[in-house]
Amino acid sequence: MLLVTGGAGFIGANFVLDWIATTGEPVLNLDALTYAGNLESLRSLNGNPRHRFVKGDIADRALLDALFAEHRPRALVHFAAESHVDRSIHGPGAFIKTNVEGTFTLLEVARHYWVGLDNDRRDAFRFHHVSTDEVYGSLGPTGSFTEHSALRPSSPYSASKASGDLLALAAHHTFGLPVVVTRGSNTYGPYPFPEKPIPLMV
Repeated sequence: MLLVTGGAGFIGANFVLDWIATTGEPVLNLDALTYAGNLESLRSLNGNPRHRFVKGDIADRALLDALFAEHRPRALVHFAAESHVDRSIHGPGAFIKTNVEGTFTLLEVARHYWVGLDNDRRDAFRFHHVSTDEVYGSLGPTGSFTEHSALRPSSPYSASKASGDLLALAAHHTFGLPVVVTRGSNTYGPYPFPEKPIPLMV
């Protein structure tokens, strides 16, 4: 089973829908259903036995411990995040709670779970931390950056995501937790939150 956090958000929901459509593996979908979470995006999965939705917060250690113990996921894809720059300027606290504290809690639970796995399952386990290119800051005079560019976050949102990235990478380097960090650029597609540029302009 795959554990997906933030699977009712824009990118997470599209991932869950694609995963269910193209693989035979079930998904445990954990989402707090804050302003950007929308179960209507997942309506086509109603009644599908391969999709289990749980409403909950990634900062809730007891809930996470229970979910890992019950479902024993082989991997985790961590989409859950506060992710709007303007909102982070007006209310940065929520971004620190979810993107930093929530990510740390998730890493800790995953690490303790991973240590207890047998050798084959431990070797195969992955923690995929989904980040953003905004951790690099503005493009500057070159108009580009690479994975080796310095982190220069310039908003509470990007700073909180960079913090989560560094916590995830530290969990790998310090404890050996098999972490993968991806930093995608702007994403477009079905089910965006209405305040995003394309639906807003349409």
